[in-house]
Amino acid sequence: MPYTVTLIPGDGIGPEITGAATRVIEATGVKIDWDTQIAGVSAIEKYKDPLPQGVIESIARNKVALKGPLTTPIGTGFRSVNVALRKEFELYSNLRPAKSFEGIKSRYENVDLVIVRENTEEFYSGIEHYVDAKKSAAETIGIVTRTGSERILRFAFEYALTHGRKKVTIVHKANILKYTSGLFLEIGRNLSKEYPQIETNDRIIDNMAMQLVMNPFQFDVIVTTNLFGDILSDLASGLVGGLGMAPGANIGYNNSVFEAVHGSAPDIAGKGIANPCAVILASVMMLEHLGESDAAGRIEGAVAGVIKEGKKVTRDLNPASTVTTDEMADAIIEKL
Repeated sequence: MPYTVTLIPGDGIGPEITGAATRVIEATGVKIDWDTQIAGVSAIEKYKDPLPQGVIESIARNKVALKGPLTTPIGTGFRSVNVALRKEFELYSNLRPAKSFEGIKSRYENVDLVIVRENTEEFYSGIEHYVDAKKSAAETIGIVTRTGSERILRFAFEYALTHGRKKVTIVHKANILKYTSGLFLEIGRNLSKEYPQIETNDRIIDNMAMQLVMNPFQFDVIVTTNLFGDILSDLASGLVGGLGMAPGANIGYNNSVFEAVHGSAPDIAGKGIANPCAVILASVMMLEHLGESDAAGRIEGAVAGVIKEGKKVTRDLNPASTVTTDEMADAIIEKL
């Protein structure tokens, strides 16, 4: 029986890289019927809506989605479709692994850590407004709840337990934000008592950023609130080669969306030179979620093999390369 999965190709380079990913998945033998939906800029052009109702209905029906990058205007225009999806389906956990691949030049080798980011509360919940008629001042309200904090912290501890991780680091700013970050830290410390087999510590956010750059090997699973998690997950991606190698998963109680976390790169759209690895690695996470661990492991191993050889990779991984997106996907399929 094939799986039915919502596919959102995305904007810019999205259709190119998601097309590569679906071919790689097909080559494993796992059968997936793709329910293709459009969102973002392309949906505005067709439906006058960046998030058409059909997309929501598809994800609600299929429970699982694979998504390419979507364009979000800076400062003006429509709100982020990504944020809207997280709120619509209460995708409270954003899972962002940062893992080194041999063959990619970066500051460190053998980095293997995971950032668990609270995905629905705090400063990204959309509670903001101007405070005067002249729009000379604006206010954003960040709300942190006991329920929201406990579920993301428990998710991090459970993830560590089920994935053989040894340590959870709680990241906060409780020295200044004594109520919001203080609540998050208090809940985390109390919850850690239920997981005595997992080493638990905490770091203040600014110190954490410095420590990640100086020595990422002291960390394993990192759990934090929405804004801090957004910043730290991109920082961690920089330790292993950048966002071109950064997959992500948004997981809720009933629905999950797996995605490439980089932008839509409209400047190179249609040129066939985009690195497909982030969305292919997101599909690895998706297959693991579906229980197809063997296929997931084979894809990750094939990606690692192609990158290590360094010949059939896109130019962001090898500046001398003329390899296209599809040619890199073909090389990964051959490795399978």
